[in-house]
Amino acid sequence: MIEFLRRIAAHRLAWGLLAASALFLELSALFFQYVLGLHPCVMCVYERLAILGVLSAGLLGMVAPEKWYLRWSALLLWGYSAFRGLQLALKHVDYQMNPSPFNVCSPFADFPSWAPLDQWLPWLFFPDGDCSEISWQFLSFSMPQWLVAIFAAYLLVFVVVTIGNLVKGRCCS
Repeated sequence: MIEFLRRIAAHRLAWGLLAASALFLELSALFFQYVLGLHPCVMCVYERLAILGVLSAGLLGMVAPEKWYLRWSALLLWGYSAFRGLQLALKHVDYQMNPSPFNVCSPFADFPSWAPLDQWLPWLFFPDGDCSEISWQFLSFSMPQWLVAIFAAYLLVFVVVTIGNLVKGRCCS
């Protein structure tokens, strides 16, 4: 099993599936925004950025997964993005489940001055929605609740694949 996990992280197909899943989520977000008319809030924009981190990790891993330094760079980017995405999604769910005047998100994105993404790519990163508003549900779960599950799944798979890459040799041969 460990050998399988090590081999899967060294193949482009696995990294391509990771990138494809993140691309699907990004395209879904744009569909919700521009076709269904749902306005993204600040937390939505930050969650998009975390998904873009997972997408970038998948693309980086596809470059040359047999090279340990690229594979580990992609793994670390994947893990960090999934972890931060999970944190953001949990906070977003808190805004929705416990709305109050004292538990609100900022109306403006807080990007660093050297990378004002909301100004460079406003069609992707400009927030104009309300974090506590639940404007869409599927199977009675809001979008941030689905993102909690998605980021948790990304994180779980990351942990399993990373453990497979950390363990040396065969355990039971």
